[in-house]
Amino acid sequence: MKKTEFRDVHGILLLDKPQGLSSNQAMQRARHLLRAKKAGHTGSLDPLATGLLPICFGEATKIAGHLLGSRKAYTAECRLGATTTTDDSEGEIVETRAVPALSVQAIESALKNLRGRITQVPPVYSALKQGGVALYKRARRGEEVAVPPREVEVFRFDLIEHSGDMLKLHVECGSGTYVRSLARDLGESLGCGAHLTALRRLWVEPFREPAMSTLTQLEELVRSQPDALDALLLPLEQGITALPLLTLNEEESLWLRQGKQLSRAELHDLPLCRATDAEGRLVALVEVDSRGFVRVKRGFNSPAA
Repeated sequence: MKKTEFRDVHGILLLDKPQGLSSNQAMQRARHLLRAKKAGHTGSLDPLATGLLPICFGEATKIAGHLLGSRKAYTAECRLGATTTTDDSEGEIVETRAVPALSVQAIESALKNLRGRITQVPPVYSALKQGGVALYKRARRGEEVAVPPREVEVFRFDLIEHSGDMLKLHVECGSGTYVRSLARDLGESLGCGAHLTALRRLWVEPFREPAMSTLTQLEELVRSQPDALDALLLPLEQGITALPLLTLNEEESLWLRQGKQLSRAELHDLPLCRATDAEGRLVALVEVDSRGFVRVKRGFNSPAA
């Protein structure tokens, strides 16, 4: 078998992750199809879940951390009347209870209490770490796992459809929110328990209307039009459009690329900004302090270099 020759690839791929693969497995598949030397994904999806998984290649891996905290939207389905070890259908059923006759008003009342800034206990079977070890590994070893609650933000948690013991929901939330936990807590509020049965991520800011590519589509392009693969990549600048913009002249761009400190007397106390040259190419992510000093937080290699 011919060994894959990896290459420098830069940009963001909006992958439609299939069910059954972990986020890392999906990313590695995409990386090998594009023959990219370096890749990283932003915001893991469970194997059960499908939908948008932004994958950053090359220089774009430097902004991956800034996408992790973005607002996200999902379509979720859950089954009432049964709780599981993992809070989704991949776990073993722990308890079953009768599902009462539920009105739309009763469901809406329960959903209302799970919106806004709420305290949530993440699933025991999750990638969160305690003592450097993932919780799911501790749980699988039979260890007693106590998961500390944490505050998360849920912008929307709306009912789309109710049929028998199944609910279809729309969720918009901030970083660190577990939709599995929302399904579990909703079931408890309704008095019958629940677990997640399907989850699809619709968008992640700033990609509100993503044109996603599937692994199957990538594989077909590899066979038929390999040169077309790179056209699917978005420039890394599109991943940080929400950050304030600081435009540099030629001399300032050179100074920052050389790691030198820049002074802008008219500016002060600016949080993370994207500094670009006169042609709109990203030079660095910077912060401006109270004295107007511009400090590089993350530099980028010039495509023209």
